[in-house]
Amino acid sequence: MSLFQEPKIDCHAHVFDPVRFPYGEDIEYKPRGQEMGTAAQYAQVMKTYGTQYALLVQPNSGYGSDNRCLLDAIAHGGGRLKGIAIADLDADIATLRALQAQGIVGAAFNPTFHGIDYYRRSEPLIAKLADLGMFLNLQCEHDQLELFAPWIEKLPIKVLIDHCGRPTAAAGLDQPGFAALLRLAMTNRVSVKISGYSKFAQRPYPFEDAWPYVRVIVDAFTLDQCLWASDWPYLRAPERQDYGPLVALAETLFPDAADRHKLFWDTPKRLFGFGV
Repeated sequence: MSLFQEPKIDCHAHVFDPVRFPYGEDIEYKPRGQEMGTAAQYAQVMKTYGTQYALLVQPNSGYGSDNRCLLDAIAHGGGRLKGIAIADLDADIATLRALQAQGIVGAAFNPTFHGIDYYRRSEPLIAKLADLGMFLNLQCEHDQLELFAPWIEKLPIKVLIDHCGRPTAAAGLDQPGFAALLRLAMTNRVSVKISGYSKFAQRPYPFEDAWPYVRVIVDAFTLDQCLWASDWPYLRAPERQDYGPLVALAETLFPDAADRHKLFWDTPKRLFGFGV
């Protein structure tokens, strides 16, 4: 079986359809041109590369907390899509349950976009997500994870960490934010997306300076808590990226087919219940 035929679940992709779902007027960054990708376009990408299911993540760019484009994609996705929405920090249980009924499995926090101060009072929302069995999907960079680690350790919340935690590539494996990430492996409730290399690597594809971080993450969390993701359609990428080379990089990092099957398929299928 070729690499592209191996069954996959993509655990981080976005959809943009400003014709059908216009961007918010007050949104600072509005994706254009090749940064955009509709649900129909993504379906063709999935078909080409053996991606059978996907977890769509609501983007701060373009839409912010307007989840309509995401929810529409899930509703018309034939059961192949689930989502991570953006919820207001004061969202009530009824609102979260309504999202859950539409295929939303968690809420996205993005301090790389909003900054740390925005989330200092977010513990009540994290507690509600935990009560509903939903995920906290967290995108941090550098040492931002240190704010959230005590909450994650204290509350029984399931957590998804985007893009290897986006460490500072030149700062080494002992940097505080990355050390905090590794400690969270002991909770057995945290999973890490092996993705987004261009968001923290300083070298171009194949991002060799990201590889030591990937290896340490896999050692700490095991492949039972690691997920593969594409980050399609590559917002604010510093250089051109394509789905195929990122799939091929997974084969470089995980040459054993059984390991890839766990990363691509077994672990995300168990965590998100795809196909059930």
